[in-house]
Amino acid sequence: MTGALYIADGWRDFAVLDTGDGEKLERWGPYILRRPDPQVIWPRQQPALWNNADARYHRSERGGGEWAFGRQLPEKWALSYRELQFHVRPTGFKHTGLFPEQAANWDWMTGMIQRAGKTGRAPRVLNLFAYTGGATLACAKAGAQVCHVDAAKGMVAWAKENFALSGLPEPLGRWIVDDALKFVQREMRRGNAYDGILMDPPSYGRGPGGEVWKLEDKLFELADAAAQLLSDTPLFFLINSYTTGLQPAVLANILRIAVAGRHGGSTEAGEIVLPVESGGFLPCGASGRWRG
Repeated sequence: MTGALYIADGWRDFAVLDTGDGEKLERWGPYILRRPDPQVIWPRQQPALWNNADARYHRSERGGGEWAFGRQLPEKWALSYRELQFHVRPTGFKHTGLFPEQAANWDWMTGMIQRAGKTGRAPRVLNLFAYTGGATLACAKAGAQVCHVDAAKGMVAWAKENFALSGLPEPLGRWIVDDALKFVQREMRRGNAYDGILMDPPSYGRGPGGEVWKLEDKLFELADAAAQLLSDTPLFFLINSYTTGLQPAVLANILRIAVAGRHGGSTEAGEIVLPVESGGFLPCGASGRWRG
């Protein structure tokens, strides 16, 4: 099934206040940020709100950009989602270290992990391209043992900080700085298996050894290899993508061939969105979901 909307509507510390004219206006705890968004091609609904921003990210014609601050913000501050806590801060690439729309996927995975826990299972989860650990925290809080893999040492350190901030027990997290595909291939040789696998690959990037990653060239290969790490009683396999032009049906087809072809189960895909307080939804990427 494709065409679904996965709505991240469980936030209290975060909200999209308004969108328009190529930007989004967001509340991150006590602070209001303006950030560019190329998909926002409609006018603002509540123009007066935009004067209240504490910081705005300006893109540069030469690439990249910088923040302009209306008032001094702390170096970082904590944001809560349900029982989880994250440190966020404005970074040099317009991001804050957290993608709030992913809460829709956190809740989906959490439900399956908790149900498995009621039968006495302690699911093992593999999180690839795991960034600052939003999904890692959510799965661990639900009772899973999570292997967190990212090529950026700084992101893994940030994730460990969030893990501790949320008061999660150390044995529930395993932290790996590595290229995703190479790690998967080593796990296959070691005979390790996981009950849940998720990945949030970039459109383009480089691994710790300079390995080039291009999504269109590598995604199926990675998904096909990772599917071989699923246990005999798998729970889920999730692929998320922010690559412009990559439709949900692409992810559904990859999961149908690589995962459902081996393990049965059901596959669906759709758009991840955030509700906007002034009306409508903000599109935030595509997700493909498989469940056993």
